[in-house]
Amino acid sequence: MNNFSISAVDEMQQAGAGTREVSRVTEKYEELSRQFCLNYQKIFGDDNAMKTVVIIPSLSVDQQILARVHGSVYYEERLLCLLMLLRMPATNLIYVTSVPIDPVIVDYYLHLLPGITGYHARNRLTMLCCYDATPKPLTEKILERPRLMNRIRSSVPPGSFAHITCFNTTDCERILAVQLGMPIYGCNPSLLNHGSKSGSRKIFRECGISLPAGFEDLRDESDIAEAIAELKQRNPDLQSAMVKMNDGFAGEGNAIFSFMKFDSAGNLKAKIKTHLRNSLKIVDGNMDYDGFMQKFNSMHGIVEEYVEGEIKHSPSVQGRINPLGEVQVLSTHDQVLGGSFKQVFTGANFPANGEYAGEIGRAGYCIGKALKEKGVIGRFGIDFISIKQNDGWKHYAIEINLRKGGTSHPYLILQGLTIGKYDVESGIYHTANGQPRYYFCSDQVYNEAYRGLTSHDLIDIAMYNRLQYDGSLQEGVVFHLIGALSQFGKMGAVCIGSTIARANALYRLMLQVLNKEAKRFA
Repeated sequence: MNNFSISAVDEMQQAGAGTREVSRVTEKYEELSRQFCLNYQKIFGDDNAMKTVVIIPSLSVDQQILARVHGSVYYEERLLCLLMLLRMPATNLIYVTSVPIDPVIVDYYLHLLPGITGYHARNRLTMLCCYDATPKPLTEKILERPRLMNRIRSSVPPGSFAHITCFNTTDCERILAVQLGMPIYGCNPSLLNHGSKSGSRKIFRECGISLPAGFEDLRDESDIAEAIAELKQRNPDLQSAMVKMNDGFAGEGNAIFSFMKFDSAGNLKAKIKTHLRNSLKIVDGNMDYDGFMQKFNSMHGIVEEYVEGEIKHSPSVQGRINPLGEVQVLSTHDQVLGGSFKQVFTGANFPANGEYAGEIGRAGYCIGKALKEKGVIGRFGIDFISIKQNDGWKHYAIEINLRKGGTSHPYLILQGLTIGKYDVESGIYHTANGQPRYYFCSDQVYNEAYRGLTSHDLIDIAMYNRLQYDGSLQEGVVFHLIGALSQFGKMGAVCIGSTIARANALYRLMLQVLNKEAKRFA
């Protein structure tokens, strides 16, 4: 088929032309997915089977919202956790990025591999790069480079079954899969509506799982005002309402409407519409009201009650549906939310609070089964709001993410290092030798003083201060997003410990060491 980018597909669809070609892409993608299902059981059940994983860590999300994330191009490094797959001696990896990854970072990950030498693993790893730091998705950059795509294809060893893994899947990834002739282990883009804010609410109702009162499939400012008014009329004690774009992420694309100091007498909808501009507090401080509404009009979204509670947690469930239709709950986390409105994901404790980890795990499994019935495969995440009550916890399902997320790579790091498993009922993770393990993770290890620290500096600091992961103890610190450190003063870390207290103590120790070292040459 002809080489073309996703923008070209959009142009064809808008012009009403090229329908046959677009249909052919869809049909070929479906064929590749069927082949993947047929090969999955015999290939993925055998650690010694020849297979190749093509890692495309593209953040194929709304680029206007992504632009608010400092150093977003370096978020492609988060999937370096998949280098842990090289512990399987016949597995090859092809890792593609927008900009080069410092070899010292790659060496850092290969050094962590249990049961395999770095030399053996390095011979099965191919790093490829677009050399393009422009603010657009990596997948689109690859599609613009037919010679790079040819290098990807030619890097697959003869006789090795190849598939693609991504951060998320869109029409752009579907085109790339067809161009490369490789299936994607991820959600079919045609089913992504089930992971939108509106689609999530429909799935929760279908599963009989509690969710905040609200309305979905809203299109514009008028719909928002009407929905907020209706919520207040149904619940006169309501203090605040959330407005969310369908495909916002990490809290970006959200806004809060407060009824504090708001006169609800008279024509409530008209009053809300009049005061919406001044009363709606947008989570992204860099986006103004007009920009928010313009984006909402194109993306659509929901309005729902802001869940109040004296003791309120924000747990999540991470799961996977394999090509055979088997649903597995992989982990639970207690998310740490930051920003002015406590809406932005900044970190997480693993596993979630033992008082409710089993409850949300079972709810996550039910939601996973519903997604499976709709044809979804790949990773999914579910966010909850949990309120402490006298007789336990009340959980409200908030959203589904049909992609990898902020807790995917930390868990993959832990699993790759310890080759363990999370037990859904007990809410405890055990290593291969039966020891429980916990971690605290964050993508927001930030300090202005860290600017100028290179990858080599960080590794030196870690080695001299014993911050590295210790394989004999199966605990310690693993860094990620290292490439962003020098320019943006930020990176990520996973602090693994034998107890929750130990994991959090390691995080505090890491900050103390980094802050001290950053001042040494200031």
